[in-house]
Amino acid sequence: MPLFTAVAVATLGIGVGANTAIFSVIEGVLLKPLPYPQPDQLVDVDHAATGINIQHAGSAPFLYATYRDQGRSFQDVGLWRADTASVTGRAEPEEVACIDVTDAILPLLGAQPALGRTFTRHDDSPAGAETVVLAHGYWQTRFGGDPAAIGQTITIDGRPREIIGVLSDRFRFLDRKPALFLPMRIDPAKIFLGNFSYSSLARLKPGVTLAQANADVARLIPIALQRYPPFPGFNAKMFEQARLAPTLRPLKDQLVGDIGGVLWVLMGTIGLVLLIACANVANLLLVRAEGRQQELAIRAALGAGWPQIARELLLESLTLGVLGGILGLGLGYAAVRVLLAIAPASLPRLDDIGIDGAVLGFTCAISVLAGLLFGLFPAFKYVRPQVAGALRAGGRSISQSKERHRARNTLVIIQVALAMVLLVGSGLMIRTFQAMERVNPGFSRPEQVQTLRISIPESQVPDAEQTIRMEQAIADKIAAIPGVASVGMSSDVPMSTTGRHDAIFAEDHVYSDSQIPPLRRYKFVAPGLLSTLGTPLVAGRDLTWDDVYDKRPVVLLSENLARELWHDPAAAIGKQIRDTPKGPWREVVGVAADVRDDGVDRKAPATVFWPILMSHFSGDDVSVRRTIAYLVRSPRTGASGFVDEIGKAVWSVNPNLPLADVRTLQEVHERSMARTSFTLVMLAIAGAMALLLGVAGVYGVIAYSVSQRTREIGIRMALGARGGEVLRLFVGHGVRLAAIGLACGLAAAIAATRLLSSLLFDVSATDPLTYAAVALGLAAAAALASYVPARQATMVDPVHALRAE
Repeated sequence: MPLFTAVAVATLGIGVGANTAIFSVIEGVLLKPLPYPQPDQLVDVDHAATGINIQHAGSAPFLYATYRDQGRSFQDVGLWRADTASVTGRAEPEEVACIDVTDAILPLLGAQPALGRTFTRHDDSPAGAETVVLAHGYWQTRFGGDPAAIGQTITIDGRPREIIGVLSDRFRFLDRKPALFLPMRIDPAKIFLGNFSYSSLARLKPGVTLAQANADVARLIPIALQRYPPFPGFNAKMFEQARLAPTLRPLKDQLVGDIGGVLWVLMGTIGLVLLIACANVANLLLVRAEGRQQELAIRAALGAGWPQIARELLLESLTLGVLGGILGLGLGYAAVRVLLAIAPASLPRLDDIGIDGAVLGFTCAISVLAGLLFGLFPAFKYVRPQVAGALRAGGRSISQSKERHRARNTLVIIQVALAMVLLVGSGLMIRTFQAMERVNPGFSRPEQVQTLRISIPESQVPDAEQTIRMEQAIADKIAAIPGVASVGMSSDVPMSTTGRHDAIFAEDHVYSDSQIPPLRRYKFVAPGLLSTLGTPLVAGRDLTWDDVYDKRPVVLLSENLARELWHDPAAAIGKQIRDTPKGPWREVVGVAADVRDDGVDRKAPATVFWPILMSHFSGDDVSVRRTIAYLVRSPRTGASGFVDEIGKAVWSVNPNLPLADVRTLQEVHERSMARTSFTLVMLAIAGAMALLLGVAGVYGVIAYSVSQRTREIGIRMALGARGGEVLRLFVGHGVRLAAIGLACGLAAAIAATRLLSSLLFDVSATDPLTYAAVALGLAAAAALASYVPARQATMVDPVHALRAE
C-alpha cells in the first residue's frame, strides 16, 4: 500500500507540477492585466505603411504632435524610445539603459514618484532645464537610497542634468529595466515628416472603443501630412503614396507579441502529459481494485449498495489527486523559479510570472479533476452488482479473461498514442533547431568574437573627424592586446537589433516624384569589419581609412541587394546610389555576403553599408557615428581578464567612456534562437515524461499479465512450450498494444502538429523522418518494456506454478 501510494502520487505530481508551471507562465504573460491603472484603456499607437509594405512602422514626432493637439479619442498620448546613456563623474564611467520620454508617458502609466516629481511640459521643451528622473533600483545602487539625491546633478553624455525625481519601486516600464528617464525635449520648429524611430502609447477616453480611436487617428493622418514639411530631399507626395494607416492595439498585445501561440501549444502539450499520468494511475487503481474483488463482493453481499462502493473508490482516488496536487504545486514552484533564473529572452512579462491565487486555484481544480478522471475507471468497472460473482470465482486459479484486461490495455494504448503526439512535436522542434544551426548566418566562429559598444558624446569631442580618430585609436589599442586577431567597428552588432531602415535610390532606376523605394537596412561601418566577422566580399573591395577621412562618396551593398538592383554582384561595382532623391551619388565599391541580421530563421535583409563618416548625408553637412559597436576577434574570448584588458585599452584613450553590451557574438546568435530553444526544451521535457510514463504503462500491463497467468504459463510449459514461445507471447502482446497506440497517435500527431507550423523552420509538420524515427523508437521502447517481464515468465518452474494454485 505505501509503495502503491508513493508511485501514484509521484506520477500524478509530475503531471500536475508541469501543468502548474506552464499555467503560471500563461497566467502571468497572457491572462494577468498590466500593472497600471485602468490597463484596458492603454493602447499602443502604431502605424502601417501599406504603400511600401511595412506592417509596423512605429510612430513619429509629426504624428504625435498632431494627435496630442487635435485628437478626440485620447485622454493623452506620448512618445518614447529605448536608449542608452554614459554616466560619468561618479566612480568608473558606466553605460546605462534609459528611456527617452515625452512628458505624458509616465503619468499615462500611473508612475508615482517615491521622491520629487516627474516631468512637466516645461521640462520636455527645448527651453527647459536639462533634468532626469531615476529608476528606484538605480537610486538605491548608485545613491544608496539617499533622499538628498533630489536636486543633485549627474553628468549624462557629458552634460549635467538635475535629478528631479525617483520613481516608486513598484513601477515597471513595460518589459524594460531602465536606470534613467530623460525628457525628449522635441523642438516643434524642427519636426519634419518622417523619422519613424519612436514608439507611442495613449490612454483612451472613457467609452471610446479601439475602432473609434483607429478612425480618429485615420482622420488625423492627412492633417499631419499637410501640417509639417517633408524631410529635406523628400516631398509630401511620397508620404501620401506610402499610405500611412493606424494600427492601434491594446498595449498588452503589443507587449506580449506572438508568444501567445507558443504558450498555448505548450499548455496543450503539458496537458497531454497529465492525461498520460492519469492513465497510468488509473491502471494502478485497476490493478489494486482487482486485488480487492472479493472484499468488494463481500461488502456487496452484506448490503453495501454500488453508490456507496463507488463513493469510497472515488474518495480514494480524490485523496491521491489531492496528494499529487500538493506535490505538483511544490514541483511547479521549483520549475517556475528555475524558469525565472534562466529568464528566456523570448518570454515577456517575466516579473509577472509566479504562483498566485489564480495558479493555486488552477492546481486545485486539475488535481480534483484528475482524481475524478482516473478514479472513474475502477469505479465503473467494479461497482456493478455482478461483482458479487467474484465470491464464486476461482480467483488466481483461473487465467484472466480478455475482458478483464481490456480496460488496462485501452489505457496503455491511450498512453502510447499521446506519447507519440508529444514525441513527434519534440522531434520536429529538434529538426528545426538542427536546420537553424546549419544555416550560414553570414559570419564565422561567433564564439571567438567579443562585442561591446561605446558612445562618444558631442560635449566631449565636438569635431566629427576627431570623433572617428578617437574611435580608430581605441580600435588600434584593442588590436594591440595579446591574442587579438582583428577589430571591426559597426553601428550594429549582427542579430542584435533591427537597426535603421530607409530608402535608397539607384542611378539607373527610374523613380517618380511621389515614389518611395522599398526600405533597406542601414549600417554604418569602418574598414576591417567584414574580415573580423568572417563575412566574405563577393565582389569589389572593402572600405579604406582614406575613404573615411577623405569622405569619399563610396558605399558597400549586401549581395541580395546587389542582385535585386543589378541581377549580379559584379555588375553592381561602379554603380551609384544615394539616400535621398537629391542627395549626392555614392559609388558601390564592394558587395558583401548576406548576413541574417533578423535571425537565422528569417531572410537576410537587403543592407547598405555606409562609411561611419560622410558629408552631405541624411540632411546633415557632416554625418558621424558617435555610438559604435566594436567586434574583437580573438581565441581569448571568455578568458578571465580579457574584457578587463579591453576596458583598459579603451580608457587609455579616453577614461570617460564606459563599456556597454559586453558579450560574445555567440551569445547574440543564441539569443536570436531563444524562442525556438525555449519551445524545444519544453517539448523535449514533455516528450521525455510522456515516453517514461508510456513505457512504464506497457511494462506494468505485461508484468501484471505475467503475474496473473502464472498457472497458464506453467501448463503451457508442462505441455512442452519452450521459453522462446512464452517470450514471444508476452512481447507480442506488448508490441501489439504499442502498434495500436502508434496508429492512433500517428493520426492525432498529423492533426496536432499543424499547430507547430509557425514555429518550424525548413521542416514540414508532416516530416516523414521525424514520424518514422519516433514510431520506431517508441516501438523499440515498448518491446524492451515487454521483454523484461516476459523474460521472467520464461523462468517459471511448471511444478511450482501448478502447486502454487
